[in-house]
Amino acid sequence: MGLGPAHLVGIGGAVGAVARHAVYLRLASDPDDGLPLSTLAVNVAGSFVLGLVAFAGAGESAMQFLGIGVCGSFTTFSSFSVETVRLWEASERRLALVSAAGNLVCALSAIGLARLVATALF
Repeated sequence: MGLGPAHLVGIGGAVGAVARHAVYLRLASDPDDGLPLSTLAVNVAGSFVLGLVAFAGAGESAMQFLGIGVCGSFTTFSSFSVETVRLWEASERRLALVSAAGNLVCALSAIGLARLVATALF
């Protein structure tokens, strides 16, 4: 008997959360130093992985584990939002706009790249 959907999502979520924490520790900087690179990195990497899994035609169980679980807990819209507002409130409006645009453009580009890779490989 295989794992149910809640188990797949839960285990994937634990994997993604620990990986997110590792990236944060590796790339974390003082909030006053500028662009929140750890958040940008996880959002772009997670978008690529989710795009690759989706465009490769992964089954329901793989999507539950990798898509909802791992990528869902690895990427972070909430941190991105708070960091962007904090930059704005600190009168770092240019950085806030760069962060917002960078997350959107880079994450969408990563999904486009994942589509190209999946099409070439699968």
